Amino acid sequence: MDTIKTLEEQPAVDGRISSDRRLAATNVIKRFGPLLGLLAISAILSFLSPYFLTFDNLINIFRQSSVNALLALGQLLVIITAGIDLSVGSILGLSCVLVAMMLKAGVPWAVCVLAGIAIGAAMGTTNGLLLTKLRLPHPFIPTLGMMNVARGLAFVISGGFPISELPDGFRFWGAGTIAYIPVPVILVVVVYTLFHIFLTRTTLGRDVYAIGGNKQAAVFSGIPVDRRLTMVYALSGALAALGSIVLAGRLNSGFPLAGDGAELDAIAAVIIGGASFFGGVGTVWGTLIGALIMGVLRNGLTLLNVSPNWQKVVIGIVIVAAVWIDVLRQRTRKRRLATK
Repeated sequence: MDTIKTLEEQPAVDGRISSDRRLAATNVIKRFGPLLGLLAISAILSFLSPYFLTFDNLINIFRQSSVNALLALGQLLVIITAGIDLSVGSILGLSCVLVAMMLKAGVPWAVCVLAGIAIGAAMGTTNGLLLTKLRLPHPFIPTLGMMNVARGLAFVISGGFPISELPDGFRFWGAGTIAYIPVPVILVVVVYTLFHIFLTRTTLGRDVYAIGGNKQAAVFSGIPVDRRLTMVYALSGALAALGSIVLAGRLNSGFPLAGDGAELDAIAAVIIGGASFFGGVGTVWGTLIGALIMGVLRNGLTLLNVSPNWQKVVIGIVIVAAVWIDVLRQRTRKRRLATK
């Protein structure tokens, strides 16, 4: 009898072991998938182009990815709450123009930097208040409105013309280097480290994840959801404005089309980095890897002489694929929960 019982239990044991192995493999892919993807894309591009792995080109990728990395970090905070911010590119453009105008008027560059970030934070706060106070059904609505308002103001204020020849002290934030390392790269590492601590080590950060995981449960547990959402959109706007400082410094110009379409790259970086449109999931370092993947793709396609129009096609396919993978992840998670 004992022998028969052992034989009957063996398939169940083997099934559990196989399930545990699949779960472990899934967790590894979820955790290191973006990094493996970045390494794979880099390996392919280094094979296709002899210029890809040069020191100057890699530094150029890091420098050019810095603006999208800052936008994506703000977008991550919003997406963790199951929201979306379509206005970050336009906020970047408006802040870029206003900061350039203040610089040309003789305002000290340090004041201009702080003022630019404050402008971005104010517009992000407006997004949050419109969402929470007007009880709009989805953040798509206020951020879409802000996207058009900010872009329109950028053109009205600048007259549609770029504002160039900015002071050297200001340009340092976009074009400067410290020990051969671009200042924007150092800035991104510092900001990402601070936000990693914010999301993983503070009550505010845990509240952000809780809201995205289950908004109703967050309300019942006493979390001030409206205030946290307003904070998240304010931070997204501030980070977009910080990106404008880097971009204007690098290009030595503030222009109203700055950041046009940048919200799509930011969203793609967040999703590629492992976050979910369904909320409650996402990491700072995964988002940074997602931003680097976007930067590597654009740089590699340029080295391969792929036209900008075809680059848009490729990036569009990548965005759809990333969202599809996110949907598959959620379906797998739901099936796993249903079988427990």
